Amino acid sequence: MDERINLPASLHLQGSSEEYTTQAIAPTEEPKLCNDHMHTDSGHFDRETVNMEIPDDESLEYGCSHYRRRCRIRAPCCNEIFDCRHCHNEAKNDINVDPEERHTIPRHQIQQVICTLCGTEQEVRQMCVNCGVCMAKYFCGACKLFDDDISKRQYHCDGCGICRIGGQENFFHCDKCGCCYSNLLRESHPCVELAMHHDCPVCFEYLFDSIDDVAVMPCGHTIHKNCLKEMQQHMQYVCPLCYKSVCDMSKYWEKLDMEVAATPMPEFYHNKVIWILCNDCGSNSEVGYHVVGHKCPSCKSYNTRQTRG
Repeated sequence: MDERINLPASLHLQGSSEEYTTQAIAPTEEPKLCNDHMHTDSGHFDRETVNMEIPDDESLEYGCSHYRRRCRIRAPCCNEIFDCRHCHNEAKNDINVDPEERHTIPRHQIQQVICTLCGTEQEVRQMCVNCGVCMAKYFCGACKLFDDDISKRQYHCDGCGICRIGGQENFFHCDKCGCCYSNLLRESHPCVELAMHHDCPVCFEYLFDSIDDVAVMPCGHTIHKNCLKEMQQHMQYVCPLCYKSVCDMSKYWEKLDMEVAATPMPEFYHNKVIWILCNDCGSNSEVGYHVVGHKCPSCKSYNTRQTRG
């Protein structure tokens, strides 16, 4: 294709923690501080209880590059201490680590945390048993997650079994797709069984709990948003899995119509016919051969492939 086609904003699913307006899949990470309660493994805390012991002068520099929190975790897999699960995964999957020793922390199996103020190691909890400090404004006992930055609007999805961001009121869990989608897609998204429970078709990173932005294509398959943009930069506008178009290509099909009309075939090919399969609508058709492309009679798409003839 000789020019780029802008992908519509509706393809953007999983936005960063700073952007929520174009999200269609709830970004992974943390549970949400609700209007009146906070989710934990044993019940709910009142808002007053959650915030009662967080001095303002202690809310500036603490935690790691991933989370603001007043605790560290002991990894159950290697018994080492890290600031958070992402710090563990980055360290244990570094290129310099022996491939046989690389591993990812089983986040739900974390049992011990260490208070960064007094150094007391204890079972996973929100309030330190020794000094009484609140380790984070948001705490999820199910995911063993601590974070003081509640501007992410975290919430825990029981269907996903993990924590996500963006505000629970903005998303719904699709049982068939196995993921939280924007309310805007409640009646319109194409259901693909366990759509998020696979690797990105471009970079092969597991999508379900990826911290990078994720997009859903019109066919229902999912992909990293940056990978989709990279495909666009290389003039690739079809799903890598099913080859359906990822955006409205009608304007480009019109240009191909004009190019076909302006490119007459030699007389030898005037009566040559072939069979094509349309990647967009799935229909099989018999059409006249042309070097520029073959148009589907059913949906008018040029996203076709020759099957015989």
